[in-house]
Amino acid sequence: MSGRKVLYKTATFMEEEGWKSMEKQLADGRDILVITLSTALSGTYQLCRLIADELMKKYPERKIICVDSLRYSTALAMLVMLACRKRDEGASIEECAEYVNETKHRIHQIGAMDDLFFLVKTGRISNFKALFGSMVGVNPMADFNSKGLSEVIYKAKGKKTALEAAVKYIKKLAVNPAEQTMFIAHSDRQAAAELLRGMVEKEIGPKEIITIPVGMSCGCNIGPGLCAAFFLGESISEDLKTEKAAIEEIFAK
Repeated sequence: MSGRKVLYKTATFMEEEGWKSMEKQLADGRDILVITLSTALSGTYQLCRLIADELMKKYPERKIICVDSLRYSTALAMLVMLACRKRDEGASIEECAEYVNETKHRIHQIGAMDDLFFLVKTGRISNFKALFGSMVGVNPMADFNSKGLSEVIYKAKGKKTALEAAVKYIKKLAVNPAEQTMFIAHSDRQAAAELLRGMVEKEIGPKEIITIPVGMSCGCNIGPGLCAAFFLGESISEDLKTEKAAIEEIFAK
């Protein structure tokens, strides 16, 4: 993607496709909990609600609950995993939906992005900022805000510095980290992901770490250069006040 002048864009699924997928489950006697991509990025949630409303007329004995994840990519996968575990523990579909709605606000991300020129292509920064930032090794670090978007909370200098700060950030904000399954995602940064994984294992010691590459569906929006960890903490604070204060304190030392 770095070498392409024209980038493809993602879009929501076709209504017919969603209808067929949901109806198959209903016809087999299953209720459905749909966890969608953040409404801050896509109309997927609204489309799922429209399909669900029509299908419920045809299958009034079944249940369809749609939840806006306010997350995307790896964070969405993490939320689905947690929902499945809740289901496997015996929770009802309503209990799972309530759990998802509560837990989505607790999923944090932290890491670094080193390809600033890709951000120029997507209109997020200017050429000047990308050039100057690359010269001094700027690595933006971001967490999720309450609107379901990724928001930069600090601009670190150097990849290793950013990753070391990410580990300290997780230490500060993670709740019961030893009991968690954490995710590490990267977009064409395998070495950085392995480095971050090693540091998280050594200094935090979660129950499990899953390392995955960013796929094509999100890659065109994220671009190359990302390496980030995903974990559970307290709910995202208003205007990211707590999160920004935590990262500022880390770099102040």
